[in-house]
Amino acid sequence: MITAYGDAPARTIRVGGTTYAYRELGPKGGIPVVFFVHLAATMDNWDPRIVDPIAKKRHVITFDQRGVGASTGKVPDTIEAAADHAYELIAALGFERIDIFSFSMGGFIAQELVLKHPELVRKLVLTGTGPRGGAGIDKVVGTTYRDILRATLTRSDPKEFLFFKRDQTGKSAAKAFIKRLEERTVDRDAPISLKALRTQLRAIKKFGRSDPSDLSTLTQPTLIANGDHDRMVPSVLSEDLQRRIKGSELIIYPDSGHGGIFQFHDRFASVAVDFLGDSA
Repeated sequence: MITAYGDAPARTIRVGGTTYAYRELGPKGGIPVVFFVHLAATMDNWDPRIVDPIAKKRHVITFDQRGVGASTGKVPDTIEAAADHAYELIAALGFERIDIFSFSMGGFIAQELVLKHPELVRKLVLTGTGPRGGAGIDKVVGTTYRDILRATLTRSDPKEFLFFKRDQTGKSAAKAFIKRLEERTVDRDAPISLKALRTQLRAIKKFGRSDPSDLSTLTQPTLIANGDHDRMVPSVLSEDLQRRIKGSELIIYPDSGHGGIFQFHDRFASVAVDFLGDSA
């Protein structure tokens, strides 16, 4: 049984005219945990210090969205379409019930999926994310382009700017995070193309400027987490999610940004494991 994300084999499944790339690890059987990744990300962008502890107890699935990484097809220009594609993949893999772990844009997609298919999802983890129509979500486009430029000028990874505060603690956490993402050395995905990135940013902008969804209909146990200085999806939107989703739990990590769960991975991983529980 593989429980280290760096060793998870790369797999593909054909659905209609699209080939989806995915990785799986952990004990098979029961309800799997499906990971929904962030803007511009491939499967290589998941922090193994969060995936691995979950995979010790649960069957974990990560995947590349259409047109990203090793998946073929056209990148969706709406969050709703991305949710439809995720459902297509999950159904093709034969899962009738899942738990979801999501981060940032992945959280937007996860919300749409749960609203469309509430019977599919048992538990929901929403990190670094916010609700449809949340104030400031549409500004992620400008923030992303500015930080890509800053990263280019300093020969850094844009996530160092986008996910972490630029104080000494944040910079150190950012470097450690990027190093962890490089631990996998085989079967790595190709980076997202500029065209695909622009399409995803348009989808996020539409999501941020759309009318709010009625999240009061969600009955799934939900864990919400973020840093207290999120520049991409403002931290107040995590509090907004908690108010909208009845009975949800909220964790805000201090002195951290969009990637608060990665900066505090040692604390958060155990919380996520306990929340997700077993697969029965």
